[in-house]
Amino acid sequence: MPRHFLCAMSVSLVALSTPAFAGPGNVSNSGSVVQNGQSEPGIAPATQPAVPSGARFANTSQGEPLALAAPVDVETIPVLKHIAATGAQLLELGEAHGLRSVSARSGDQFMILQIAPDGQAVVGGPQLDLPVDKLMTLASGQVKELGETHGLRGLYLRNGQEFQVLYVTPDGRSTIAGVMWDATGKNLTREQVSKIDGAVPTMVVEKEGSKTLAAAAKADPLLGVEHSAFGIYGDPAAPRLWMIFDPYCSYSVRAFDELKPYVAAERIQLAIVPISILDYETNGQSTPAAEALLSQDPARMEEAWDHQSFRAPPSQEAPSLLRKNNRIAEEIGLKGTPTLVWRKADGTAGEIDGIPKNWEALIAEVEGAHNVSAR
Repeated sequence: MPRHFLCAMSVSLVALSTPAFAGPGNVSNSGSVVQNGQSEPGIAPATQPAVPSGARFANTSQGEPLALAAPVDVETIPVLKHIAATGAQLLELGEAHGLRSVSARSGDQFMILQIAPDGQAVVGGPQLDLPVDKLMTLASGQVKELGETHGLRGLYLRNGQEFQVLYVTPDGRSTIAGVMWDATGKNLTREQVSKIDGAVPTMVVEKEGSKTLAAAAKADPLLGVEHSAFGIYGDPAAPRLWMIFDPYCSYSVRAFDELKPYVAAERIQLAIVPISILDYETNGQSTPAAEALLSQDPARMEEAWDHQSFRAPPSQEAPSLLRKNNRIAEEIGLKGTPTLVWRKADGTAGEIDGIPKNWEALIAEVEGAHNVSAR
């Protein structure tokens, strides 16, 4: 499934169900998906008992395991058709407060999705037992209206330095803390909050990042990433592959895991460039996580990321290093994470946004370019 639907939501289902105004003791976890085949409490795992053909929901008696059926109308619901086309497994979860819910699973990536009334978009996350009138009372003066999109009213809720976007169910009796995508995979929530100061990181080209340098970096991404703050992983003599990532992007984590065997075999050296682009989805967790990584010795950065070691206070230099990396990401026209960059045999820069379909082909190309330059 594309990162638009599973990677972009880099907070857990628990975090998504926790409004930003929650009181002391509230804890949110990282990771947008249930890993290693585990399921959230009360949610049936991916492997389901057989259900009658054509049934949208399977009826079960009290006390029996819940059997979930695949949607029977995928072809008529644009957003479901798009998700199903990626190979994801869809299961019906029921209808509540005027919205229909489904689960989507691709490998070990799992998410609950609420289908917009027009069938053209989904919001990732479970429904909260929080009516909109209670929300407005609890967060009086801290809520901005985002308008209605695909039949769902959007609300921007700020609490100090943290914020959360919520969508109101059609009956107003429940809310969803999550991110909305349309049937093409476009992140609509980011678009909605982009005009609110502080919601989406603003990247400013500093004096040393002149317009000429920025234009050159856009034309050749390597000119930018080579000047970034990064960690190194693997044999220094091996050909280098660069990866730009957000620490909480699950697809970046997946790419990192799939590249480890190539690093261990000394076929590549991986240079990892932390940025923060998911703060608006992670309750502000991406920036401190990236700063924690940039506070590490470059040779230890991959270990810290691998172990999710983000709690150490950032170094004095970390915030400026992160701003520099974010600026470079802007200059090269980064579209999402992970983004892979390497030097090709003809001297131009190769760039892939997302996970390549064939790792072996990519690694072979990186090796081939390295062999040419070594002659």
